[in-house]
Amino acid sequence: MLAAVMLMPASLRADEGMWLLSLIGKNYADMQKAGFRLTPEDIYSINQSCLKDAIVGLGNEGSPFWHFCTGEIISDQGLMTTNHHCGYGKLQEHSTVEHDYLRDGFWAYSKEQELPNPGLTASILVRMEDVTDQVLQALNEEMSETDRANAVKEISKKLSDEAVAGTLYEATVKPMFNGNQYFLFVHMIYRDVRLVGAPPSSMGKFGGDTDNWSWPRHTCDFSMFRIYTAPDGTPAAYDKKNIPLKPKHHLPVSIRELQDGDFAMVLGFPGTTNHYVTSYGLTEVMDVTNKLRHEIRTVKINILREEMAASQSTRIKYASKYASCSNYWKYSSEQNKALTNLGTMNIKREIESQYRQWSRNKAPRYAEALPLIEQACLDMRPYNQARMYLIEGLLDGAELPFQAYQLGVLMIRIADEKDADAREGLMATLRSEAEQFYKDYNEETDRRLMAAMFQHVYDNMNHAYCPEVIIKAWKKYKGDWDEYATKMYKESMFSNEERFEKLLEKFNAKKIEKDPMYQLGEAIYMQYRAVAQMTPKSAQDNLTRGQRNFVDGILQMNKGKKLMSPDANSTIRCTYGNVKAYDPKDGVSYHFYTTLRGVIEKEDSTNSEFVVPKRLKQLYQAKDFGEYVNSRGELPTCFITNNDITGGNSGSPVIDADGRLIGLAFDGNGEAMSGDIDFEENLQRCICLDTRYMLWVIDKFANAQNLIQEMDIVR
Repeated sequence: MLAAVMLMPASLRADEGMWLLSLIGKNYADMQKAGFRLTPEDIYSINQSCLKDAIVGLGNEGSPFWHFCTGEIISDQGLMTTNHHCGYGKLQEHSTVEHDYLRDGFWAYSKEQELPNPGLTASILVRMEDVTDQVLQALNEEMSETDRANAVKEISKKLSDEAVAGTLYEATVKPMFNGNQYFLFVHMIYRDVRLVGAPPSSMGKFGGDTDNWSWPRHTCDFSMFRIYTAPDGTPAAYDKKNIPLKPKHHLPVSIRELQDGDFAMVLGFPGTTNHYVTSYGLTEVMDVTNKLRHEIRTVKINILREEMAASQSTRIKYASKYASCSNYWKYSSEQNKALTNLGTMNIKREIESQYRQWSRNKAPRYAEALPLIEQACLDMRPYNQARMYLIEGLLDGAELPFQAYQLGVLMIRIADEKDADAREGLMATLRSEAEQFYKDYNEETDRRLMAAMFQHVYDNMNHAYCPEVIIKAWKKYKGDWDEYATKMYKESMFSNEERFEKLLEKFNAKKIEKDPMYQLGEAIYMQYRAVAQMTPKSAQDNLTRGQRNFVDGILQMNKGKKLMSPDANSTIRCTYGNVKAYDPKDGVSYHFYTTLRGVIEKEDSTNSEFVVPKRLKQLYQAKDFGEYVNSRGELPTCFITNNDITGGNSGSPVIDADGRLIGLAFDGNGEAMSGDIDFEENLQRCICLDTRYMLWVIDKFANAQNLIQEMDIVR
């Protein structure tokens, strides 16, 4: 029996599955066994209001279908909750030294006080449709991968355009199971999303990097936004005349006591999982992606910590950047530990052994799949390693080189533009991009980053792929990267906002092209493009073809045995399970919830990650927990379930058996950080903010009665 379990693909394990909503009826019996009391139509329907109508995918204007987080509508006035770390970037954008919303929190006590966020989008699913037959009929096995991709793109656009013709909807076609299935998703996308409230970062990020990806947690990880529409209810850009969204459905918010074993469902937009990866791909993930990302970001994080601790202004400017960098810095390390401890590589090899036996008497494409993948991974490895250093160490290390290049390219276009109107438009774009960059930029911080990151890249990267400008700089300055960086920032007209403004007074293409920082950014970017072009096209094609045929084989092997869910790809999914405690290791047992007492116990005024606001302590000491207290007289803060989640699920609603909001998903646990690749049913846990803690903060801590009054609170 143990061998049989080990040979199952990860997607056949208990409790796992990121299920497509239109197919959720196939899981209904299992959901009922777990405690679900509603119907599949209560989750997804195109004829009546349902849970899907309250689920929001948060994106950006340039890529509204790639959702970085999830939110949920909790009132009939478009009020929406998501995680604090999902709203963190917007809090940072609105913060100044005088109005430090990161430090102090933000609350709008009337709709007039809510803050607009240009570029932020909110997507709500209208419907979805299996269009596999329409797409696959335009494809054949003799096609090259390039021809296949072009054909998929063409038919996908046709299907999307037809689906939204004559409407205000927007649509996209997404592949499932590595291109073996295709689904059409139709959304209504809203573009006026305003900040409503958030607790101080000391609460919203309580525990910081130390507690990240771990349990027990006490993080008050929520923020609040509101979706607005034009007066006629249609999507519109920000305008003072806009009105709050009137949603088709909103979630009641429960403050009823939770029990171990209670049903829990998560609806959201998970970003990316890789459950069908082979052992060869897993080696790439562990030895290249995770290892190098953690090593390179460690250098960056150490510099940012020092700079942010020394200056409030720098802390505000770099808060969002640091949070973005540190999250997957720790994730990379923790995932490698979990993959090693859980023996995931052996599990993948066992699956491949079973697959080889199955494929012997099948079509040749199945038997050829694994050899294609293995060779492709070997052929692409040196280029993948080089790209990690170029991206993490040089393009995303110090900001100025690539930013100077981008601004410089735009300035050259302006200098060469003959049409006055076009020139004026480009100039407005330039000023906007420059303003956005310099607002959150510190010259000395960036200079230190350049020196440290360049040294790490030079010392560790294969010089065959390293930009020549880096090699020459090491020789010229005899390895003194601090001297090199100092000179570069001193001589560049892009090094600070004052110099840039002076440059704007009079510039031409030659002047820009001679700037040392522009030249550096150009050299790095061109080397990145060159490495991409060096990567053998045949290897890329073989990897794509091999993975598609391997996953198709896995589907065929298990056909009729059990349902299988496709990997996450930022499309809306449902996962279900239960509130559940766990035993991570010998002698250690974790309860399923934490309380406010744990916040007080963790307090450390000397550590910025564990500072507790004075008002919170006063409320705790007074035991002023209101109606949010449990039967033991405790104020619950967080709880855990065995739901399958990943990045993009942040902020997703945790919903009970009757469709009521009981929590917000915000993290996973380190012991099972392998979950994106191999779900571990005994250890995998979804860490959730308890709605009782969230409501208590809104009610007692912030005294935002206006928000409490517009929710449907189930007592």
